[in-house]
Amino acid sequence: MQRFLSNSAIPALNNVGAWWRKRLTTPCLLCSAPATASNICAGCRADLPWLDDKVCSCCAHPLPAPGLCGRCIAEPPHYDHVVAACRYAFPLDGLIQAYKYSGRLVAGAALATLLADRLQQRPDLIVPVPLTAQRLRERGFNQALELARVLGKQWGVTVNAGLCVKTHDTAPQTRLPWKERRKNIRGAFVVEGGVAGRHVAVVDDVLTTGATLGELARNLKRAGATAVTGYVIARAVGR
Repeated sequence: MQRFLSNSAIPALNNVGAWWRKRLTTPCLLCSAPATASNICAGCRADLPWLDDKVCSCCAHPLPAPGLCGRCIAEPPHYDHVVAACRYAFPLDGLIQAYKYSGRLVAGAALATLLADRLQQRPDLIVPVPLTAQRLRERGFNQALELARVLGKQWGVTVNAGLCVKTHDTAPQTRLPWKERRKNIRGAFVVEGGVAGRHVAVVDDVLTTGATLGELARNLKRAGATAVTGYVIARAVGR
């Protein structure tokens, strides 16, 4: 087609192409540089605090070498396995906080994509960690549900947001000492549906002590689930 265009028209077409390329990129959520559809540029993605294979095979806590951590040996949790993309550290921690507490919903899809790249085994069902009605009204959305929806769409797995219900408000886990978190969350969830013989994946943004995931897994297994896996964006590293 170029032979039918005047020399003066070719630069104009190049400008149109550059304009469209600019429109097809989005600013990186971390540095504002041009990024792909994932909303995190290649440079920032490479600098994320990724977890490697040197983690506990159960709770995904970093270890000097792959294996089971002392906590999981001494007190085996009710869940079977945790898949985590990164450590809860800079700069990912700030992005998660902006998503969770400031309603920066565009970050949800980017965060879920980080986790989706780490998943290998397809569960039968995906369940987000539930919020009470009051907490949902205060926040305006359930951050775990938005993450679960992205994962469910990518994997073609049903997301059931109503299966697990949080029956009463509890003190925020982040404000409690680690030893008190399990007591705080005890009895806070019920399972309102059948999961007999199914592998259930529970989605949340961050896993710290695993108390919330453990309590949900306890109830899911009492309801008949054969396996419960935790899917989290980030794993907090204990002292």
